[in-house]
Amino acid sequence: MQTMTPMTTTTEATTARTEPPTEAGPDASGGSRWAFAAPVRRFFASFRVRVLAGYVGLLAAATVLSILIAREALERRLDQRVDEALVQESRELRQLAVGNDPETGVRFAGNVERIFEVFLERNVPSRNEAFLTFVEGEPFLRSSQAVPYRLDQDFELMASWSSLEASERGAVDTPEGMVEYLAVPLVGGGEAPRGVFVAAIFRDRESGEVSDALRVAAGVGLGMLLVGSVLAWLLASRVLRPVKAVTESARSISGGDLSRRLPESGYDEIGVLAQTFNDMLARLETAFETQQRFVNDAGHELRTPITIVRGHLELLEDDPEDRKATLALVMDELDRMARIVNDLLILAKWEQPDFLTPAPFEVGALIDDVLAKASALGPRNWQLDAFADATIVADRQRITQSLMQLAQNAVQHTEEGDEIGLGVFVGDGQVRFWVRDTGPGIPFEEQARVFDRFYRAGGERRSDGAGLGLSIVQAITRAHRGRLELSSVPGSGATFTIVLPENPAAQPGEGEE
Repeated sequence: MQTMTPMTTTTEATTARTEPPTEAGPDASGGSRWAFAAPVRRFFASFRVRVLAGYVGLLAAATVLSILIAREALERRLDQRVDEALVQESRELRQLAVGNDPETGVRFAGNVERIFEVFLERNVPSRNEAFLTFVEGEPFLRSSQAVPYRLDQDFELMASWSSLEASERGAVDTPEGMVEYLAVPLVGGGEAPRGVFVAAIFRDRESGEVSDALRVAAGVGLGMLLVGSVLAWLLASRVLRPVKAVTESARSISGGDLSRRLPESGYDEIGVLAQTFNDMLARLETAFETQQRFVNDAGHELRTPITIVRGHLELLEDDPEDRKATLALVMDELDRMARIVNDLLILAKWEQPDFLTPAPFEVGALIDDVLAKASALGPRNWQLDAFADATIVADRQRITQSLMQLAQNAVQHTEEGDEIGLGVFVGDGQVRFWVRDTGPGIPFEEQARVFDRFYRAGGERRSDGAGLGLSIVQAITRAHRGRLELSSVPGSGATFTIVLPENPAAQPGEGEE
C-alpha cells in the first residue's frame, strides 16, 4: 500500500508595527488607514456577514471532510479491488493446473510450461497489470499487455521472484511507482516447485483514478460552496429585511409620540420581536400618560390651595388673632393638598404590579368592620343589607378603602337621619359589595361622568374633597379585574356596587372595562 509522507511548510511570522501619527498630519502618518478601518470593522461586525461567514465556514468544513472521507473510502476500495484481482488470478491458475490440457484432453500432470502457456492464452491482464512466469528459476513467459515499467528487466526483482518456494503477497517500489504482487509457486512432478507465477498490479497507476475522482468531487464541492455562499447571502438579506424594517420604524418613533407601533408580520422570531417591542411601547406610553396625567391633575388641583396659602401669607398681619386664623386656614389647605397628593399617587400607581397585596379573607368580617368604621362618618341610619359567609382572595385594605370612600360619598350627599345601607353577596363566581344611600340621586346625564377625575355632580366643589374619590374606587376595582356599577334614579338615592371575581388575582384580564 502506498505510503504518503506529509509535507511540512514553515511560514515565517512577520510582526507589523504601526507607528503613531506624527506632526506631519494624519495623511502622512496613516490617518487615512484609520479612517478606512472603521467601515471595515463595521462590515465584519455585521450580523449578515457573521452569518455568511459561519455558513461558508461550515459548508467548507463539510466539503473538506466529505472529500477526506471519500478519499479514504476510495483508497480502501482500491486495496480491496487489487487484492481480489490478484487472488482471482492465482485461483484461476490453480484450477487450471489440476485440470486437463484443452488440446490433448490429458491432465497437465505437473507440466508447468504447458500450464503457463494455456493460462496466458486464456487470460489477458487488465490495464496496469502484468503476468510473469518462471520455470526452473528462469524467466519463461510474460504478458503481452503494455505496462509503464518492464518488470522482467528488473534483475533484482526477477531473481527474488524466481527463487520463491512459497506463495508471497507483497509490494515493491519501482521507478513508475508502487507495484503490488502475488507470487504463486507451482510444483511439477517432484516435491520442489518447478515454476513460479507472478501477478503484479501497478497500484499508483490505479490510484490515479482515485485522484481524478477526488478532483471532480473537489470541483463539485467548490461549485456548491460558491452557489451556497450566494444563496446564504440572499437568504440572510431576506431574513434580516424585517429586522431592518423594525430598526427603521423604531428610529422613527420619537419620545414625544409613543402611539406608533411596529408592523407585526407572522409568528416567527421577527414577529415576536415586533410584538414584544410594541408591548414595551404600550407600557411606556401608559407610564408617560400616567405621569403626564399626574402632573396635569396635580397642577390643576393644587393651584387653588397654593394661591390661597400664598395670598393669606402675604397679607399676614401682626395681630395674634389674625395670625391664628390665617395659620388655621393655611394648615387646612395644606392638609387638603396632602390628601390630593395621596389620592393622585393612588391613581398613578394602580396599574403597577405591586399596587395590590392579595390574600384570603372573610367577606363577612370585612363588611362588619366597614359598617363599624363608616358609622363614625356621620349620624346616619346605617343598615346591613346582606351578609355572606365566604372567603375570597383580594387586597383587603384596598377593598376597605373603596367601601369607606363610597360610604363617605354617601354621607356627603345625605342629611342627618337618612338611611345608608352596606351589603355583600357571593354567587355565580362573583362577589358584590355595595353602598346605597337615600340622597337626591344623580341626574341621568351626569351618571357617565361621575367617575371622571375632579368631577362633581352639578359642578359644585366641596372644601373636603377634590372629586377624586370615585376615581380611586374605580381604579382599585379595575386593579382587581372587576367593575364598578352605578344605579341611581334622581330623587331616590344612588347605589354603587363593586363587582369582583371570587379570585381576582387568579383571573387576570377578566371583568376589566
